[in-house]
Amino acid sequence: MKTTHFLQLTLLGALWGGSFLFTRLAVPELGPVWLVALRVLAGALFLLLVSAMRRSPLELKGNLRHHFFLGFLNTALPFVLFSYAATALTASLLSIINSMAPLWGVTFGMLLTRQLPSGRVIGGLVAGLAGVTLLVWRDPAALAADSAWPVAAALIAPVCYGLASHYARLRTAQAQPMAIAHGSMWGALLCLLPALLLSPRPTPATVGGGALAAALALGVLCTGLAYQIYFRLVREIGAAPALTVTFLIPLFGILWGALFLNETVTGVTFVGAAFVLLGTGLVTGFNPLAWRPRRV
Repeated sequence: MKTTHFLQLTLLGALWGGSFLFTRLAVPELGPVWLVALRVLAGALFLLLVSAMRRSPLELKGNLRHHFFLGFLNTALPFVLFSYAATALTASLLSIINSMAPLWGVTFGMLLTRQLPSGRVIGGLVAGLAGVTLLVWRDPAALAADSAWPVAAALIAPVCYGLASHYARLRTAQAQPMAIAHGSMWGALLCLLPALLLSPRPTPATVGGGALAAALALGVLCTGLAYQIYFRLVREIGAAPALTVTFLIPLFGILWGALFLNETVTGVTFVGAAFVLLGTGLVTGFNPLAWRPRRV
């Protein structure tokens, strides 16, 4: 792995870790659904601009329904779930829970192939669930009487990512990664339209410039730009090394939450995060201690 690839990987972890910071800043004024709609719209327009500059087609023929369903499962639904969870939970906790997505991806893969889990995988599942349980149990916000549904939403969101990864692999294998990212973004926007009609509309009197700036950053930086970096890394260094960003997101999520939201970081936070990342590593077969960058 070249130095530029390592820097891109770090930047990607910082961007995706920062998405929970921006969500926490914007969701109180915009609400979960409208925030996600603005985020997806900004991301879709950014990818439209990039696609036009690269003359990269959407590849709608034969993929239209896949763009729509993948937009729902991989973008609209988990984004709304995490945004709703952010009304009660900290950015640190959300970023750690998000890192369970590869764990669920491998789990669903075993179910689809009807393979029995190995002892390592079972240990990884137990470690991941133990880490989340510890974090929720020791988090005052998560234990509040009105936090049950936000906690449930946060736990369901990475399940969506796990399912979406297999759907994308099985149903969109012939499409270019850029076309999948771009097309699914517009599909997600269409999925959000009914929810927008049922959600309270924010007014200029209740929405400040900071919330709008956070929503724009979510769309352009944490969605559009991040997708570009991720798919470039997948193409240049491979999918497995690119997925190591999973181990960076919680670190940046905790860092941004502590620096900009004054979130309390304790030893329990790092212990819980370590259990979740250990579980993810065991289930996916990735050992960060044994892994070495490969030259390309």
